Amino acid sequence: MAYRFVSARPIDGRLSALRDRLDSGEIDGMEPFGEAMTRALTNAKFDPETGEAVWVEEDYCSPPLAMERPVLDDYFDDVTVVDADVDEAEGWERIEDLPSLWDRLSTQP
Repeated sequence: MAYRFVSARPIDGRLSALRDRLDSGEIDGMEPFGEAMTRALTNAKFDPETGEAVWVEEDYCSPPLAMERPVLDDYFDDVTVVDADVDEAEGWERIEDLPSLWDRLSTQP
């Protein structure tokens, strides 16, 4: 399996709409990437030092995240594949001490 370590800058005021789409199952139902994207974004973290969301996503696209970009670009700027081939468990361990991305919802206008 191919896993990507991803960083992106959340667009102000858009996270609640993304959370709604994740919670409703809308993104989960997108083929073929919905389940992986839902799992990754649900577990995404926030790096307060950089102001970026970070997560590990299962992805087989070339270029990486090609199918996911139309969704991601609605909610994030500067979507970057930091590491194009990361071990899934090690990737999540790198960010396990960061706060959840979703903790930011309570601080957004």
